Amino acid sequence: MSDYICKLNEAVERTHVRYPNRYGLMIAGDLYTAKELDRTKTHGAVIVGAPYGGVKEQGPCVYANELALRGFVVLTFDPCYMGESGGEPRHVSSPDLFTENFSAGVDYLGLQSFVDREKIAVLGICGSGGFALAAAQADTRIQAVVTASMYDMTAAAREGQTPEQILQTKKMLSEQRWKDAENGYMPEYLPFFPETPLDEVPEGMQEPDAEWFRFYAVRRGHHERARGGFTTTSNIPFLNFDLLSHLDEISPRPILFIVGDRAHSRFFSENAYEKALYPKEMHVVKDAEHIDLYDRTDRIPFDKIEEFLKISFGD
Repeated sequence: MSDYICKLNEAVERTHVRYPNRYGLMIAGDLYTAKELDRTKTHGAVIVGAPYGGVKEQGPCVYANELALRGFVVLTFDPCYMGESGGEPRHVSSPDLFTENFSAGVDYLGLQSFVDREKIAVLGICGSGGFALAAAQADTRIQAVVTASMYDMTAAAREGQTPEQILQTKKMLSEQRWKDAENGYMPEYLPFFPETPLDEVPEGMQEPDAEWFRFYAVRRGHHERARGGFTTTSNIPFLNFDLLSHLDEISPRPILFIVGDRAHSRFFSENAYEKALYPKEMHVVKDAEHIDLYDRTDRIPFDKIEEFLKISFGD
């Protein structure tokens, strides 16, 4: 039985690939193309990143399946230390490494004879939206950026905390480093979602935890390699860095922010939109919460994404 959350369209071909990032970690990816794609010509390509803590078999496969049908070459991937990608210990997260994963995807696509190096875009879902933007800030090979339900994970690390609370968080994480070191540098990892999918969200669970469970913990989006969260001390660099401090430097390359009108995370996209320079666009999806842009094909605006990419590529 397939462990992808959506069925592969019969007109689309999916090939498993592996390639290194610049740190030497092997990235596991899936390459999607239309079966009728003419590989004697070059085509525009899109790299799709998973929600923070997710894997390529979840939201990315939904986007890749549809965008490949529309003529794009699409690469999905597991972030390093996650899923089928390399990196030990498992479940480590880093703003630098997770940003690098997108540029590693550009490297891989640009070496394919049927990909136009001047027409490579990135699309980030949830936390990957922030990493996709961060990659484009520095990597000028990225010609356009699309974010869906974007999360800025460095801003999220401090969101809603007073200076005193942030100090306590730092002290807790610093103490955890002692424990990890004493344990032979085997860092603490506490999964958030169950090992097997639930039939329904536990009664009385508060938002937004209940929303995460509505996707990751039930059959809709559950995956055994996406149990939620990262090693506890992975939070340290997110407290210490500003992921989107150079958004203005993406211009004149275009950015499309896609958000649900009911998304709890909408303010992340609105804040980033304000910091970015033109060309930029905000597309609000009606009657959609944050996770609806992970997998609901009746909500994800694929026509808008296709139009944006073709205009960005000059097609």
